[in-house]
Amino acid sequence: MNSIFGDRKTIVILLGPALLVYTLLKVVPVLWSFGLSFFKGNTLRGFTFVGLDNFATFFGDDAAIQAVKVSVGFAVVATIGQVTLGYLLALLYVFGLRKGSTLLRTIVFFPAILPTVAVALLFKSYVAVGENQGPVNDIINFFGGGSIEVLASTYGTMLTAVVMTLWTSMGFYAILLYAGLLDIPEEVLESARLDGATGWRLVRHVVLPLSLPILMSSLIFSLNSTLKVFDSLLALNNGGPGTSTAPLTLYMYRTSFEYAEYGYGSTIALVLTLLCLVFTLAIFRSSRSRMED
Repeated sequence: MNSIFGDRKTIVILLGPALLVYTLLKVVPVLWSFGLSFFKGNTLRGFTFVGLDNFATFFGDDAAIQAVKVSVGFAVVATIGQVTLGYLLALLYVFGLRKGSTLLRTIVFFPAILPTVAVALLFKSYVAVGENQGPVNDIINFFGGGSIEVLASTYGTMLTAVVMTLWTSMGFYAILLYAGLLDIPEEVLESARLDGATGWRLVRHVVLPLSLPILMSSLIFSLNSTLKVFDSLLALNNGGPGTSTAPLTLYMYRTSFEYAEYGYGSTIALVLTLLCLVFTLAIFRSSRSRMED
């Protein structure tokens, strides 16, 4: 085996096709998009080199700044909720239900495999008013309140989107964190229990520090996925009311494909990539400092 993997020709033959496909599908489009960010126009009008003008336009574009606020705000709230609920469920699986958690893990994980658009339409029907009024307003009416147009307000739309995201994703993060908790040696836990660490003290001083690497990985994964939220907010309320809940991805889509401004759309995509990179590096730096402490 060592002789096979020590042969450079064998390595090239084994990895070459995969690297070629990855380069064509990932690297080339990224470089192409980066190059387009220095141009203005589209394939019909042609492209004009504008240098850094697209970036100057972005930072002076109120709609773009609003979209950044929506994306970052949604990502922070959704990430905290996803990882927190996932971690609590993982603790329940490991220390509460133990071997009897299989059925619950399956049920909680099931929403993660559902199509996002279908889930968005489902939640949209939950808060609907009028002839096809949803159960949310039925409950409000039952207790004597008046029907509420939940999706007619920015707060209502974002709250619905966050709840929907947590419902679909907490099972995934629960499984991810559950796998990390299983790697904690049982001997360490038994030693801590013998020293009097039980309940919250055991979690706070033993389990949490040992599960920090998988927690950091979950935070990075969650932030990167929620920063790129698109289909759920589009299907839920089309970025409305108005454009108050339109994330950066939706603004990029409209700029590129509805207004045919490919250069500016590529600039927005590059800014989104940099946002993901900044958050990832911040989490890496935070986790490193915690581990050193």
